[in-house]
Amino acid sequence: MRELFVYYRVPAGQALAALAEVQRFQAGLVETHVGLHARLLRRAGKIDGAQTWMETYAWPQRACGVTQSLQREIERAAARLAPLLDGERHIEVFEAA
Repeated sequence: MRELFVYYRVPAGQALAALAEVQRFQAGLVETHVGLHARLLRRAGKIDGAQTWMETYAWPQRACGVTQSLQREIERAAARLAPLLDGERHIEVFEAA
């Protein structure tokens, strides 16, 4: 099963706006794709005034997990987050062993 892990840095001053944006687009994705699991994690502490965040996406009900098509949809949904970030979003894809 294919899962996505997306990490990026958020300046402390943008954290509230970024949180609202991530919650908004993840809620929309979960509503549209019933069974999709979307989470937001934050690393404790700050480095150079920024927090490291990670979004995770899994779709356990589907044998293939998160498809490439859904991955593109996630990235389109997250595009509005870009001005709030310190750098780019980095996507890692893992498959269950």
